Amino acid sequence: MDEIIKKEFESLVKYYESSGGNSRALFSKDYASMVINGNRVLAKNSTRGILISTRRIKDGVSAKIVIKEGFRTKYPVHLCFGMLPREGKQRIKTKIIAGAGSDVKFVAHCIFPNAQKIEHVMDAEVFVGKDAKIEYEETHYHGKSGGVIVIPKTRAYVEEGGEYTSSFVVKSGRAGLINIDFEVHLSNRAKSTLISKIYGKEDDEIRARESIILEGDYSVGLIKTRMALKDRARSRVIGKTIGLGNYSRGHVDCTEIIMDDAYAEASPVVIAKNPRAKVTHEAAIGSVDKKQLITLMARGLSEEQAIEIIVQGLLK
Repeated sequence: MDEIIKKEFESLVKYYESSGGNSRALFSKDYASMVINGNRVLAKNSTRGILISTRRIKDGVSAKIVIKEGFRTKYPVHLCFGMLPREGKQRIKTKIIAGAGSDVKFVAHCIFPNAQKIEHVMDAEVFVGKDAKIEYEETHYHGKSGGVIVIPKTRAYVEEGGEYTSSFVVKSGRAGLINIDFEVHLSNRAKSTLISKIYGKEDDEIRARESIILEGDYSVGLIKTRMALKDRARSRVIGKTIGLGNYSRGHVDCTEIIMDDAYAEASPVVIAKNPRAKVTHEAAIGSVDKKQLITLMARGLSEEQAIEIIVQGLLK
């Protein structure tokens, strides 16, 4: 590791630790891991069951992660995507392939502590083999200026009996502009859960389009969205479930809290093209629950403190 890369790595690890990341995993050979600052790969580690390969592309980094058939690990794969400068663009193309019967959890942190004009583009393909399981947990830590544009796109394909769970969380700092585009295709008896939890402030703008296509018989999908918006933040959420397979089941669940002059729009879309499929939805947008607020303030909290606790409870 040359001196420049070493310095960038150490700086990013400090932010990683302060944001709740397990920095020990980035140094241990027991954990598969990858650290990228901007469009430079600072470190990566493969294990006996997980192979990580990277290459430079014209305007970013391409990464491929392959989990061997039948491999099940007790250690999560740790991914750290960050940009230390105030300005710049980061583009990551990832392909994750989980062999049949494998079971792996991913813990990803996206860190932009000094952002004033940062664009983060993530384009991912995920292939979950027969009876395999992937859990992908992505947490964002942004600065306070809101100068971040986040554009995550995922296309996931889950084979028979497989399971894919994805969570996208932004709770600290300013969200900036977020434009989510997730789509999952499920085969027979496959399952998927898509979870988004975002806290928007000031003039943050959040757009989310999440879809689960229940192609297989007895496939099951859940889209769960939780958002809190204050000041002048805006959100537009589209959760879409399409029932195609026999006895497939899908549900869209969206809850949003708005405060001040915030604006929220939710459009759950449920489509059934098979009389044996069942797809349902529920959406709720409203202010902070007054009863909860009064109860917390009665315990000595200020209104602002009480609202923050309620919001964090929604996003937990």
